[in-house]
Amino acid sequence: MNIDIIKKYNKPGPRYTSYPPATFFHTGFSADDYKRHIVKSNTEQPDNISFYIHIPFCSKMCHFCGCNTSALRSDNVVRRYINAVIKEIETVSSLLDKNRKVSQIHWGGGTPNAISLDYIDEIMQTFHKHFEYTENAEIAMECNPAYLEFEDIDHLAQIGFNRLSLGIQDFDPNILDLVNRDSSKYPVKELVDYMKKVGFKGVNLDLIYGLPHQTVESFKESVKQAIEISPDRLVTFSYAHVPWVKGAQKKLETYGLPNPEEKLAMFDAGLNLLTAAGYISVGMDHYAKPEDELSKALKSKKLHRNFQGYATKETTGQVYGFGSSSISQFNSAYIQNTKSLNKYMENIEKSGFAVERGYELSKNDIIIREVIVEIMCNGHLNFENISYKFKLSINELQEILEFSESKLEGFIADDLITYKNEILELKSEGFFVVRNIAMTFDPLLKTSEAQYSKTV
Repeated sequence: MNIDIIKKYNKPGPRYTSYPPATFFHTGFSADDYKRHIVKSNTEQPDNISFYIHIPFCSKMCHFCGCNTSALRSDNVVRRYINAVIKEIETVSSLLDKNRKVSQIHWGGGTPNAISLDYIDEIMQTFHKHFEYTENAEIAMECNPAYLEFEDIDHLAQIGFNRLSLGIQDFDPNILDLVNRDSSKYPVKELVDYMKKVGFKGVNLDLIYGLPHQTVESFKESVKQAIEISPDRLVTFSYAHVPWVKGAQKKLETYGLPNPEEKLAMFDAGLNLLTAAGYISVGMDHYAKPEDELSKALKSKKLHRNFQGYATKETTGQVYGFGSSSISQFNSAYIQNTKSLNKYMENIEKSGFAVERGYELSKNDIIIREVIVEIMCNGHLNFENISYKFKLSINELQEILEFSESKLEGFIADDLITYKNEILELKSEGFFVVRNIAMTFDPLLKTSEAQYSKTV
């Protein structure tokens, strides 16, 4: 990896987990708008359904976290929240076509395994009551290994989960102490081996680089330990320092954060170790074994992405989010619930909906999203194919994108992409700055005053 090239392009930009980014969501979006779009989604593609459930509770608040969460409340509050989520599911389910099948369920937070797994079972039973699943449906949960028991793994398997993601962040307990996070209760390798033994088809490990007191050598040790554990997928997230959004992150500044050059060196070290161990680099920060579905999807240019991360086009569905702050991602609209825990429960109890903001996509937005997804996920853009899909000429498509070949000259000169016969292909180095490349196809970027994290 050419560090000088990466430094050149390391500037603020959207992560493109959605297009337009969530910074464009607005409050002029009502529950009636949401209902209308739920009904409309029944006739849009993809036909499959993805569910996201947000659990906004953590046993302990990590200082680095940018998620919508809070300290674990009394059981009465958790019970009330679970009742609200179930009511929201019942409300939304009444508007969905029951002939559509569920291909993906993802639990995030917060810390989903901070609450009783009996509550999780209740919600899963609600889904089973209303919907059928595709044959290869992915049922996944993010877990904090500090609070994970072996019997919890058994229970989750019985409920129907087939993929677990463990938030390791770092194997060094001293670094975890600085960011107010507990270490895994049991050796992570023993947990992962047990998951595989009881039949989980996928296990992910998450690491973060850019935390206080991390060095290149210390991060390499964490990556090496992760490789020895042999998860199916591994993610090396770049710590996003956004104290203007999450005030708790300011505390980390008192310990000192790695500078951009040190972060890039950590990223490069992780990349080299993981690819040398046989993992395939997927997108910006994900790695998967060659036989994993994500690696196969990347090879066949059928990789997709949503707020929950990378997925195959087979498992991707329109996303229906439940819980506070959750985001629904339909073909033609995004809808986000209120972030306030109390307001969420109150609104759901009153009406079954808790919409705070949203965005209705124009036809041009949908076209641009297709282009950016292809670049971000598959490192590829064929103008002719996109034009054909949307019944446009290539010139019409390029006008919508405000595209000119001159915008690519810098990337071509730096040997990051090729562009020939209206086809753009990212080279291996180009994936390191894929957000920057995608930004050149984003006409809305020039109208946005939003603050973004840096691209690497």
